[in-house]
Amino acid sequence: MSLCETPNFILTYRKVLKTKIDFFVIERVREKRIENNLSQADLAYELGMSVGFIGKVESKKYPTHYNVKHLNDLAKILQCSPQDFLPKKPL
Repeated sequence: MSLCETPNFILTYRKVLKTKIDFFVIERVREKRIENNLSQADLAYELGMSVGFIGKVESKKYPTHYNVKHLNDLAKILQCSPQDFLPKKPL
């Protein structure tokens, strides 16, 4: 019996939306990107990602967001601390 055939397994699709912390972090990264005169394409190249990835992250239409590894790499690229992307207090 496969996992999908077990009675207690329910396969569902759920679109995960961005959270308040996601929006905060994304906006901080975008501000730093602009301060450093980098386009989405420039940042994507430095990050080793596609331009589409950065566009989806910065768009409210897609659930795409940065993970902790991205934040560490972004901090190196933007010459700041990963903490600079996070709020001082919980949201």
